[in-house]
Amino acid sequence: MFAEIKGLNEECGVFAVFGHKDAAQITYYGLHSLQHRGQEGAGIVVSDGEKLSAHKGLGLVNDVFNPDILAGLHGKAAIGHVRYATAGGGGYANVQPLFFNSQKGGLAIAHNGNLVNANHLKHQLEAQGSIFQSTSDTEVLAHLIKRSGYYSLEDQMKNALSSLKGAYAFAVLNERQLMVALDPNGLRPLSIGRLGDAYVVASETCAFDIVGASFEREVLPGELLVIDDTGMRSERFVSPGNRAICSMEYVYFARPDSNVDHINVHTARKSLGKQLAIESPIEADVVTGVPDSSISAAIGYAEQAGIPYELGMIKNRYVGRTFIQPSQELREQGVKMKLSPVRGVVEGKRVVMIDDSIVRGTTSRRIVNMLREAGAVEVHVRISSPPIKNPCFYGIDTSTTEELIASSHSIEEMREMMGADSLAFLSTEGLKVGIGRSEAMHNCGQCLACFTGEYPTEIYADTLHPHAKL
Repeated sequence: MFAEIKGLNEECGVFAVFGHKDAAQITYYGLHSLQHRGQEGAGIVVSDGEKLSAHKGLGLVNDVFNPDILAGLHGKAAIGHVRYATAGGGGYANVQPLFFNSQKGGLAIAHNGNLVNANHLKHQLEAQGSIFQSTSDTEVLAHLIKRSGYYSLEDQMKNALSSLKGAYAFAVLNERQLMVALDPNGLRPLSIGRLGDAYVVASETCAFDIVGASFEREVLPGELLVIDDTGMRSERFVSPGNRAICSMEYVYFARPDSNVDHINVHTARKSLGKQLAIESPIEADVVTGVPDSSISAAIGYAEQAGIPYELGMIKNRYVGRTFIQPSQELREQGVKMKLSPVRGVVEGKRVVMIDDSIVRGTTSRRIVNMLREAGAVEVHVRISSPPIKNPCFYGIDTSTTEELIASSHSIEEMREMMGADSLAFLSTEGLKVGIGRSEAMHNCGQCLACFTGEYPTEIYADTLHPHAKL
């Protein structure tokens, strides 16, 4: 963990296409654009109208696929997935899309999010004879579909989805249909685009730009989209709840060139930085951001504060996501392998270091030390989100309060631990203002649970980690 530049990881990214002769290749490029959402596994399932074919593996998209593999995936419809393991852990069996065969044909499922009642449903399903092939919560949907008793996949989906609680953006493929569904609170992002006559679905709109598709609209909370040779139609499997899109999509997870619910991510982050400068100004000589997700906020802070923005840290893009650390001494070098200070920028300067969040605090401490070693005379840390005090149960890998430094330490204690001259976080109200999802806007709510402890859904007792507290 010491080698990680960031302390948060999101579960996955979903991409799908229907009606394109090169569906597998289009999905491959779409997954590339979503690689930041998951680096532990990738997979594609394609339909040629009569059968499903699949390929998946552990590693990055480039590790899993090559031209020969893609050439063997024939069909005009496909779903793809990149995964970061949270619920159920890692391993090949949990790499998605999950693929199932039955007497009625094949079924493939890709899922972004986390089901808070997955364990509850698994106990029920196992008592009824179900045998699970993975430890992923996604597999619950497949069993509910097959046990629904309805004839059509559309009705099976509606019935199964009505039993699920939590965060989910699903893409489900059989031989003839692509189905797309979003949870009633719209916790995870999901959009529809068009590529000629084909439909494209993606967790982020940046994927549309990569494959040359045009954005059509967001998938609505509680909506089931059915796409087949006749076109696309919209159904409701449940009434929409209060909108609660994940705030961390804007703060950290989504790519800056994506629009999440019609708000550009770079613009939102820049606005968060400006709001942070209004709330927590400081006299300094230079502003710098921790690459890459904090750069937009740092630019906003610098503009608002009237302090020059400089590239004070460089990210080494050729260091793998994991780094072998055989000794404590080498662990201490982990951050330096991925980040390097620009001495000519920070030496002799009072530096404002902008970061998007603090989770465990170890990385922040190392970056502060690194800037001081490069000659910074003062290091003031500003965070463009509120303190993360509460675990997330919707697809982010913070399931216990013990993992979260802000849950047990004051801001002053955190400042001392990281060795900063000052430390300040954005307020919760400032976050809402910065992102632009004000309560005055119709149904534009966002999930703030990791900051406030107020969860938009019921949290089941068997979802909790043994040490989690609510």
